[in-house]
Amino acid sequence: MALVQAAVDPRVTPVGRFLRSTSLDEIPQLINVLVGRMALVGPRPFVGRVCGDQRVAARRFDVRPGMTGLWQNPGATISPSRELRQLDYAYVASWSLWWDLKILWLTPGSVLRRHGAY
Repeated sequence: MALVQAAVDPRVTPVGRFLRSTSLDEIPQLINVLVGRMALVGPRPFVGRVCGDQRVAARRFDVRPGMTGLWQNPGATISPSRELRQLDYAYVASWSLWWDLKILWLTPGSVLRRHGAY
């Protein structure tokens, strides 16, 4: 299932759609970064059952979850969840400060272009 399908989700209210399209729904995550529960960059927690390779899925828990990551930059927001888990695994398995800085550099452009926002 592609994440784009959420754009037509009947459970999303007009206010929720506005919050999502302007990225204001990220404010709680920013608060979690400030209090130390999350990182700026890292794997985004998935909601629901973990499918696929359990080793790959479990590796995501080796680091703090993040507000942004490989899955957001550029174009990964429309990838199926299996590909997103693989991006998270690649991030955790080969973490570097340089990679974090590159992701942080690319993220504002994705946000401003509303890339993947609906």
